[in-house]
Amino acid sequence: MHGRPRKAYKPEEEAASASKAVKLRSLQTQFMSNHHNKIYTKEAIDLSTKLLEINPEAYTAWNYRKLAVEDTLSREESNQDLVKSILDEELKVVESALRQNFKSYGAWHHRKWVLSKGHSSVGNELRLLDKFQSLDSRNFHAWNYRRFVVELTNRSKQDELKYTEDMISKDFSNYSAWHNRSVLLSSFLARKAEGFMPNEKIPEEYKLVHDAIFTDEDDQSGWFYHLWLLDQTVNVETPLLTSSWPSHGSRINLSGGAGCLNDSASSKLTTFCSESGSFPLILYFDQAVSGVSSSTVAVDSELRGNEDLVWEPVSNKNSRVSCVWVARLNYMSSEPCFPKEYKVKVRIGNSPGIVSSRGCNFSTPYEFVFTAHVHDTVREDSQEVIVSWTDGFDIWDAQSKDLNFLVNLDQQMGLKWRQEAIEEEIELFRALSDSKIGKLTLARLLMAKAMISENGVKGVHYEEILELYSDLMVLDSSHYRYYKDEHSVALLHKVTSSTESLSRYLFQYRDINNSICLRLNNLSLSRIDSVGKLLFVQMLDLSHNELHSTEGLEAMQLISCLNLSHNRIRSFSALDSLRHFKQLLVLDVSHNNIGEHSVDTTRYLCSSPLSNSEWTEDEVGRQMTSLVTKYWDAYFVLRDLDLKQLDIAGNVIAGDEFSSFVPQVVPKLVWLDGQKLRS
Repeated sequence: MHGRPRKAYKPEEEAASASKAVKLRSLQTQFMSNHHNKIYTKEAIDLSTKLLEINPEAYTAWNYRKLAVEDTLSREESNQDLVKSILDEELKVVESALRQNFKSYGAWHHRKWVLSKGHSSVGNELRLLDKFQSLDSRNFHAWNYRRFVVELTNRSKQDELKYTEDMISKDFSNYSAWHNRSVLLSSFLARKAEGFMPNEKIPEEYKLVHDAIFTDEDDQSGWFYHLWLLDQTVNVETPLLTSSWPSHGSRINLSGGAGCLNDSASSKLTTFCSESGSFPLILYFDQAVSGVSSSTVAVDSELRGNEDLVWEPVSNKNSRVSCVWVARLNYMSSEPCFPKEYKVKVRIGNSPGIVSSRGCNFSTPYEFVFTAHVHDTVREDSQEVIVSWTDGFDIWDAQSKDLNFLVNLDQQMGLKWRQEAIEEEIELFRALSDSKIGKLTLARLLMAKAMISENGVKGVHYEEILELYSDLMVLDSSHYRYYKDEHSVALLHKVTSSTESLSRYLFQYRDINNSICLRLNNLSLSRIDSVGKLLFVQMLDLSHNELHSTEGLEAMQLISCLNLSHNRIRSFSALDSLRHFKQLLVLDVSHNNIGEHSVDTTRYLCSSPLSNSEWTEDEVGRQMTSLVTKYWDAYFVLRDLDLKQLDIAGNVIAGDEFSSFVPQVVPKLVWLDGQKLRS
């Protein structure tokens, strides 16, 4: 274990081990008989003690002793001296077991249980812990137990913080002490206790961890604490609304139908068409929040039927906590009307209730206003013409100011001390940039600085960040995938760092109402991130990259056309996030690895996730049972989409059988691999 080779037993050691095994089996047989028959006599309890002396990991024996104690306490609760004597005996048994195995989970849990009875001296527990931690100062069981004991006492957390500092000064590689310090400081910083204001305490902590890092740069403990400090420096405690769609000051053109003709009269007008007669209202927060509802977000509009909007989180985890929340506003009514403009005002944060996953309240009221231009005309379906990813695109006018109305800039709070702290760290760590960990930390620091810097200087940071991750991919090939992902994240942040940078990748597609297309093809991207400023994108080209999944795209609810061809996607399960895309009509996943590495479901009790679902109530499920079972991952994703065009050629899964299956799952499909299915 942990790289230590096993030593060969000597003959006398083998004999002793065999004798111990015989004794253990005998004790276990007698013990289990007592346990099953609920015998809690002194002799039976003593037998469990002997068993635990030999095997402190006998979890059933610890549970048996709990039952025995509860049995006695139920009969002798009024005899306080007896109760104390029984609990003290339990503590002695635990201490003896811990001397046998200091890392015994069962022993530590049993000791917590005894202390929770309230009849023992917690002061004595701290003295005992000091003794144990002098033998193994990094044992995380002891540190966990220490936090438990401190919670039961009135011991000052400042004293505990000083204790961690003392332990760290004795051994910089004491990861458990660094971790306990971060736990304690998190509590102080969250409530801004006296002497623990983030702008004062965090810079002090940087100086403390520098001693560890520069003493032994190969030890990981200090580096992990430094990374935690960087998170505390960058992350703002209270959640912020960083972007929305529609954005403030924008104008959107609304009409019915799955596709629209180009009749945009204003350069600031985004055209949106929907068969359902509704459009998404998207809120994007800098951290996951809950509590977004019609009571916490007020929408004032003359558009009918939107009195009680339902807000839904966009998450692949079926959670009510998410960075992205969406509501759908109705704009089509049964009554005929002339084209008309409506002002829509959205106010968020005026009523309490939006809370981050950390427990912090959204406390920065914000409002945005946009104009909706509604046509009652129902457009004819434009999907009779196949969408091409090679023709029909116009370059975005880089001189145009339209992008300012589409992109929201991040809200930022209290950045001065954060910028200063990070700048000092950058200058310090340039001295270690020749080592792998030095390069990685410098890249993280530069990324943090770029995130909170003015737009005008961000590009300089990103160029250096990209170069550092490129170097790391060569220097440390064992972590190539991690560095590659971080390189992709930095590149996407660079693309969205300013409207000037973003405009280089934007186009307009003439054949579908001048839809806004973002082309991020041929960038060697392996991960998607930084989409908060891309909520307005309607067509997205991610072809010829190295993506393994669509995770990270969930917020881009306006996407109607998506090109994922020539990537490294291995299954339809990797496209699961697309189930959130209610507007998606065109999907190209050609020339990937779908079907090349199928899951061997024969190893599981259930042949597929469909085995325990009500999928057989679906008409396709009843008529094509064998194919649904075979292509269950494709079925799960495609059945939730209203695709008109799908390209799957160049994948192992592509073939006559699958091609006959897809139109049954996606009945509105018109084009499959460039061939028209129906007229």
